[in-house]
Amino acid sequence: MGRIVELMSPGLSVHKERGFLAVKDGDVTRGRVPLDDIDAVIAAARGLCWSGNSLAALAERSIPVVLTGASFAPVAHILPLASHHAQGVIMQAQADASLPVKKRLWASIVKRKIEAQNGALELTGAGTERLKRLACEVRSGDPDNREAAAAQIYWPLMMGKSFSRDRVAAGVNSALNYGYAVLRAAAARAIVAAGLNPSLSIHHVSSGDALRLADDLMEPFRPAVDIIVRDLRDELNGELLPDLKRSLAEVLQVDYETDAGRAPLSRVLVRCAQSLARVYQKQERELWWPDTVIPCAATLFDDQEEEAWDSAFP
Repeated sequence: MGRIVELMSPGLSVHKERGFLAVKDGDVTRGRVPLDDIDAVIAAARGLCWSGNSLAALAERSIPVVLTGASFAPVAHILPLASHHAQGVIMQAQADASLPVKKRLWASIVKRKIEAQNGALELTGAGTERLKRLACEVRSGDPDNREAAAAQIYWPLMMGKSFSRDRVAAGVNSALNYGYAVLRAAAARAIVAAGLNPSLSIHHVSSGDALRLADDLMEPFRPAVDIIVRDLRDELNGELLPDLKRSLAEVLQVDYETDAGRAPLSRVLVRCAQSLARVYQKQERELWWPDTVIPCAATLFDDQEEEAWDSAFP
């Protein structure tokens, strides 16, 4: 199972020790994690010292290093230059993709995202026919911006009428930032491992963002983070404590039903990225998605909550 390594204390140093990533405070080793078990490293502390060997070892395994700023919003990512044997061919096909292909892909992503938003709301008993209709109305390229219309319906139902999504705000917004940073890092890793260029987007446009494709691919999976944050929101009045961040990082381990059985979100993202690479190479026409739009209940809740969920939604 992939692990998120978070560096929160200033003055730490990061090293490679054989097959491990080691974190030290002076001469004292604070922790060691097998490199092959890591999904991402999130660096939120200032004054960190990195060895060249540690960064190279992470890059060789396509493990992103995420640097966060205020409210845990990511400000930089470190990714490998190459990690796939056919990267040149795949990236050329990605760069040559026609506008109609990109519009078809974006429509598939938006439709899936809206369906996932409604699926998340159904867990709370607030599912709505309006979102179902919007999902069915998504056209190539989403020219009617059904994505934005769905968001206006979704957020008040998911987080309360007074909630407003704000990347620099604390509390719930800060928790969402952190969960999305974890999700984005995993999406970026999957994209690079599939031989794709994370800067060449399907839809997102930002001249200063090197992970625009990750922003595209992660969209249908944001509700998995939202469900966890909603469950934790009563504990989010102040600082985002380590236990809460640990719960958010575990979003990568929630299971989705797929055509090959249950798979954690980290593996689902890999299959999505591989599918996208095949679409660009004209080996497939449509993106692959898991069979369910939201994670299985058993991986989101404890036993008591799961029993209550099963009773409400047999």
